[in-house]
Amino acid sequence: MDYDIIYIGSGNASWQGARFLRKEGLKILIVEESLYGGTCANRGCNSKALLDAPYEIKALADNFEGVGKSGNFEVDWPALMKFKQKRIANMSLFLDGKFDEYDLDVAHGKGIILDEHTVQVGDEKFTTEKIVIATGLKPIIPDIKGKEYLHDSTDFLDIAELPKHAIIMGAGFVGMEFASILAEAGLEADVIIRGDMALKYFHQPYVQRVIEILKDKNIRFHFNQTVKEIIKSDDVVIDNPEAKVSNVTEGLNVDLDLRDPDAKLENRAYENGFTVKCESGLSLTGDYVISAIGRTANVDGIGLENVGLTSTKNGIKVNGHLQTEVPNIYASGDVADTGIAKLVTVAIHHSKYLIKELLGQADEITYPVVPAVAYTIPRIATVGVPAYIAEESDEYDVHTIRYGNSYSLELKNDTTAEAKVIVDKDLQIVGAEIYAADAENVANMFAFIINKKITLEELDYMIYAFPSSSSVCLYKLHNIHYDL
Repeated sequence: MDYDIIYIGSGNASWQGARFLRKEGLKILIVEESLYGGTCANRGCNSKALLDAPYEIKALADNFEGVGKSGNFEVDWPALMKFKQKRIANMSLFLDGKFDEYDLDVAHGKGIILDEHTVQVGDEKFTTEKIVIATGLKPIIPDIKGKEYLHDSTDFLDIAELPKHAIIMGAGFVGMEFASILAEAGLEADVIIRGDMALKYFHQPYVQRVIEILKDKNIRFHFNQTVKEIIKSDDVVIDNPEAKVSNVTEGLNVDLDLRDPDAKLENRAYENGFTVKCESGLSLTGDYVISAIGRTANVDGIGLENVGLTSTKNGIKVNGHLQTEVPNIYASGDVADTGIAKLVTVAIHHSKYLIKELLGQADEITYPVVPAVAYTIPRIATVGVPAYIAEESDEYDVHTIRYGNSYSLELKNDTTAEAKVIVDKDLQIVGAEIYAADAENVANMFAFIINKKITLEELDYMIYAFPSSSSVCLYKLHNIHYDL
């Protein structure tokens, strides 16, 4: 065999563990057809964090409107984008260097599984004892008329100028986080949701608060809508003969055919604009349309059929050892259908677990509680037992901690910061929902508390750095401890 293990994909689901397996003497090959590091490093987490940060700062500054703020904080998107592109362009090169440092072999090209021990990359074939599929997910582009006009998250995170009026299909992580950026930039957006809720895995009262903030900033929401067609501006027919053509054609180089007296005239149009039509009859016009309706397993053309494997939208089915139905082929990270949240942190957990598994030393994989964060403005986070389950069960109690209202000065005038803390009948913290500017940090604190089973009495005994968001939230927990 040429290798002990071949990883198909070079993201966190592969190299985080591969480097340690190499230290154990195993010969490793990482196959990558795109940029080293995968989606998070090049087209996702890192780009989003960098582009979001100035708008987060702007929102924090706005907390002092009328009580110390002077002037406006303006974000220069083109300059920010140039900075982002420079930083992100170095990520793949950095990882290429790290792979060399870790003595990991790399083959650049599409990895195709020919049989359970052979992977082809270009004209070369490599043999291996074991294969790990770590190809992640890709954005879903719906099969509708005009789908060629849709942009995905990768496009938006590399756009030279923000759209004046975006139409966002979907209200999950991507849709809502992009809506927050556009709102803070003072731009417009329409968000189209197939169901009746946004961010469905998060505490809905907190989601609704974010929605209300976005509504106040020219973001409109359309629930229970299904998009059926996207029409480019030069294909649009304006049909009302009584309409003033000059009002709708400003900036457009199109010839308009006015012929249907019953049709309604859109009240605006855009250069290079698009009309999005829904099955209900809803029609929206903007200058940029984003598909943010989810992601699906990135397994097209990698040869699953050659070894009798299949996949669904959720990925490749694996057992408790991350094995597929072919025992020497594993799936790691987002492409693995485990029923656990598809987050980069989980992908790293998979990769580290496979160190022992591939050395034949592991029991079935287990998971600590997994904090998840929607990086809207403000943030929403969830960790452990969710409030909606606790509220319907006799096994838990839910306590609301309005620490922003009590400690607004210490929280940079963030008066609305709040957490719902779920405890069991022994007053052990088992879950939390957080709504705050830095909810991600508070969620990590609760993840530590829950995983280590730290009691309320122990928390009340400890001394914390003050002021800080974690300390003011923790100090409020004594209300639970003393049943006040």
